[in-house]
Amino acid sequence: MRGLRCINALAFTASQKFSVFVLNNLSYVIGLCGAVAQLGERVVRNDEVAGSIPASSIKSSNICMTRLMNTNHEENKSPRFPNNLPPIWREKLRSECEKPYFKKLTSFVSAEFSSKQTIYPERDKILRALQLLDLPQVKVVILGQDPYHGKNQATGLCFAVPNDLKIKPPSLVNIFKEISENFSTSVNRHQSELLSWVKQGVLLLNTVLTVRAGLPLSHRQKGWEIFTDEVIKILNERTEPIIFLLWGSSAQQKATMINTQRHFVLKAPHPSPLSAHRGFLGCGHFKSANDILTNRLGKKPIEWTKTE
Repeated sequence: MRGLRCINALAFTASQKFSVFVLNNLSYVIGLCGAVAQLGERVVRNDEVAGSIPASSIKSSNICMTRLMNTNHEENKSPRFPNNLPPIWREKLRSECEKPYFKKLTSFVSAEFSSKQTIYPERDKILRALQLLDLPQVKVVILGQDPYHGKNQATGLCFAVPNDLKIKPPSLVNIFKEISENFSTSVNRHQSELLSWVKQGVLLLNTVLTVRAGLPLSHRQKGWEIFTDEVIKILNERTEPIIFLLWGSSAQQKATMINTQRHFVLKAPHPSPLSAHRGFLGCGHFKSANDILTNRLGKKPIEWTKTE
């Protein structure tokens, strides 16, 4: 009993001393509590950005945009969609943020990147085709299907691969063959990023913008087609004519969205080895596009042989 009274006395004395400390350092304690609260809020926001909170619990579409388009998962270090686009695309596509399909799409893509799956291209390259070429500068559009699903291939531009990729995809090899035939000259196949085309006004747009490694078309019908259809509608609304190169049945389905009284549409089979021999090789699209640019539109032709 004596020992118990001693312990109680010590506890009471400690409690009194703690109370005195709190009273004497009240402003410090309040500040410390506030810092802890702010840290907690920050952790929650970062969890939302990383996609650990279901889309149904996200009240702001801005968080959804950050999760999809940011590379570092931090709100303050990378612009959100559509602010990561050049001015005209930003203005035209801003309203997509609030549409239900786009919120579902961003949630899906964020979950894919957060999973153990490998997704192509990297986050910062998902919208690269639009980021590198604003609407007024577009002269030619080439539509692809979805990104390459092999390691170190996808760049965010349809058909393009890094220059240092030693074995080029067969579709791109066939494209180079057709260019060589059109202009009776060789193409440097070591240069394959196609940025020179983009700088000259060629929009290299896939209709689906992400894919799981090793699983072609794995992100089909998740919402990307709706988004890229909107891009095509915006291109079609432009009064200045554009040349569309539609290769394969998937791309050619978009032809119904294009006003052929204003724009030019060239169709051919896909350059894949499975179909290139059925009409892509020998289609003459690169020369035809340049003829339209120079003779019909009074513009500079594309230097298709520059593929760096």
